Amino acid sequence: IQLNVKGMANLYDSFKDYVAVETLEGDNKYQAEGLGLQDAKKGVIFQEFPPVLHLQLKRFEYDIQRDAMVKINDRHEFPFEIDLAEFLDDTADKTQSWVYRLHGVLVHSGDLHGGHYFALIKPDRDTRWLKYDDDRVTPVTDREVLEENYGGELSNALVSNQRNPVRQLKRFTNAYMLVYIRDSAIDDVLAPFAEKDTPLHLKQRLEEERQASEAKKKEREEQHLYLTTRIITDETFANHQGFDLATFEDKNAPQSEVNSLRVLKTDSYAMFKSIVAKTLHYNESHIRLWVLVNRQNKTIRPDTHIPEDEATLRESVESIRNTMAARQTDLRLYLDVIADANGQILPEISNPNSIMVFLKYFDVSKQTLSGIGKVYVQKNNKVGDLIPMINERMRWQPSTPIRLYEEIKPGMIEVMKPKMSFAQNEIQDGDIVCFQAELSEKEISDLEAQGLMSSPIQFYDLLQNRVLIKFKPRIEDAGQEEFDLVLSKKMNYDTLAAKVGEHLRHEPIKLRFTTSSNTGQPRQVLKRALNQTIAEILQPSYGTAPVPILFYEMLEVSIVELETKRNLKIIWTGAHNREEATVSFLLPKTSMVHDLCEHLSKHEQVKLTPGESGKIRVFEVTKDGKHQHEFNANEMLGNLPETDIYAEEITAEELSAGENDKVISVFHFTKEPTRTHGVPFKFVVKPNEKFVDTKKRLQKRMGIADKEVAKYKFSLIQSALFKQPAPIEEEDIIFDHKFLPEDVLGLDHIDKTGKAGRSGPGEKAIVIKG
Repeated sequence: IQLNVKGMANLYDSFKDYVAVETLEGDNKYQAEGLGLQDAKKGVIFQEFPPVLHLQLKRFEYDIQRDAMVKINDRHEFPFEIDLAEFLDDTADKTQSWVYRLHGVLVHSGDLHGGHYFALIKPDRDTRWLKYDDDRVTPVTDREVLEENYGGELSNALVSNQRNPVRQLKRFTNAYMLVYIRDSAIDDVLAPFAEKDTPLHLKQRLEEERQASEAKKKEREEQHLYLTTRIITDETFANHQGFDLATFEDKNAPQSEVNSLRVLKTDSYAMFKSIVAKTLHYNESHIRLWVLVNRQNKTIRPDTHIPEDEATLRESVESIRNTMAARQTDLRLYLDVIADANGQILPEISNPNSIMVFLKYFDVSKQTLSGIGKVYVQKNNKVGDLIPMINERMRWQPSTPIRLYEEIKPGMIEVMKPKMSFAQNEIQDGDIVCFQAELSEKEISDLEAQGLMSSPIQFYDLLQNRVLIKFKPRIEDAGQEEFDLVLSKKMNYDTLAAKVGEHLRHEPIKLRFTTSSNTGQPRQVLKRALNQTIAEILQPSYGTAPVPILFYEMLEVSIVELETKRNLKIIWTGAHNREEATVSFLLPKTSMVHDLCEHLSKHEQVKLTPGESGKIRVFEVTKDGKHQHEFNANEMLGNLPETDIYAEEITAEELSAGENDKVISVFHFTKEPTRTHGVPFKFVVKPNEKFVDTKKRLQKRMGIADKEVAKYKFSLIQSALFKQPAPIEEEDIIFDHKFLPEDVLGLDHIDKTGKAGRSGPGEKAIVIKG
């Protein structure tokens, strides 16, 4: 139930007001369907009340005098116990008790624009009251429940013996919601909570959360007992595009999907191998595991396979990690399938001169680099012996010419000489050989003409210089997507724009980019420079985000045109100080403000007032929102600041102002001079003119109705620090005020534009949720 507070001394008065009968007669008759206007009585009748009664006290209401929502801080008393029988209809059952006891008080401390909420609750019939304030729960006295939340005036606000007594102050802390429970129903409503009272779905959810929490806790407690192993397979290698066999820690590359197993450190290697085979669906006798190590050249390669003698099989996984990969927190392994398709163990694995070499294929047509497995070769065999093996695996013609490269490390990819032996090339277990089909000079030329790579050396260069960039729309509400692209640091501006344009399906030349600050906010518009690389665009700085961010804008004009021109959005306020339209112009940066005025005067959305000057003023609003800063007619558009730019028609009165007149600044605010809104304007004040007449000219200048101007309050705002606004009376002559440059005439009224003021958002509604 919503009860009035204003004009009501206590809760009884509020209930009496709620059930009061209004007689509809005279001009206020009731329109009865089929019977026309009839005398009637209007009111609320209660047949009964529920066990729990929520009473919302109407502390917030619309004040017609202020044309604003206000908070009612008047004193309003409420009791611990109330008998509501007298408010029931005569036909209601009054043989039973309708006594209600207070068990909850919701309190708001503050005003309409902000404040703090807390609750006072009596959990059951006999316990004491508790205060719930954020995360603090404290016991409170009866006075803290009732007296301190009635509202009204502070009891000691006015001390009679003070020399300068202050005004009595209103309490800003008061109740806005009361919860009463019917006395006969308290034991049922506040009955002890039983397990059966919990819904089944909630029980299940709580149990799942409990189990998950316990599992996490157990995992943390037992973390020191376990070792994480990460296992690369031939499938992992086949799906990998990058250096080595897989990507583990490169932030600029997608992470490989590596099989991960968590095992007890004390598990024997035999048990661990059995778990791996079962989990990854291999025959245990058909696999062996190699330890991946970090080489000195910063590559990660299989180094040595774990021996399978009896001693090693009994050894713990932690012992193997400490012996063979001591510098790793986890154990990284390569799963080597040592049996052929028929399940026969490959004879090469028992040959001490065999080397396990991995092969990568650079597909020129697809511009991809992918793993195609491994081969076993003899140390003294020629590198060229790989060619027939590759042709057979790729199902190419035996005569297909192939070029071979060794992937030594990032930045070092070398062509291999087919006639040299693997030993002479210093090839060892785990090394990677990349190959491609030989290309003719014409094929190479055609590829490069299309901006495509013709060799794996170029592709590896791309991999080494790749960078993951996050692209965000510069204007958040433009309905455009946020996306990531992997690009090369060596790409220039045009290539960057082309890649983004391809993704967005938008002309690259009509894309504009903005760099980001350390906080991830837009920083500086990026100028198009053909020789500038992405590495230079993303110059690292202190606190750089893990993933660099570039903002983009999808323009309707070319950035080449935009960089020589200024895109201006002018807010047109006309002759009556209203934001009538926002008009856009794309003009040369060397154009003058008077050129802009000429374009404005011809624009279809700009309406000049007949009988006025026809002259236009272009200006910005000062940071305090109280003055105009007018731009000189001969100022170049390229020099105008990146702020909101306004234009208005200069009044004929201002142009014809004489030497005896004064031109002052006028601004709009709500309640406080710092809470500015609207657009300030120039106004002529005349000697010997009373403000009652000045106000009429102001009204005409703003084009507002008598009803509206009646709600305005007028004050002189002086530049002196802490100087309070001086209200203006109708008999005052403001011309006589000695205006300093910062002195202004302030118009105090509600902002009906719905826009946030320059000092931040204005009034926020307080929402009470049941």
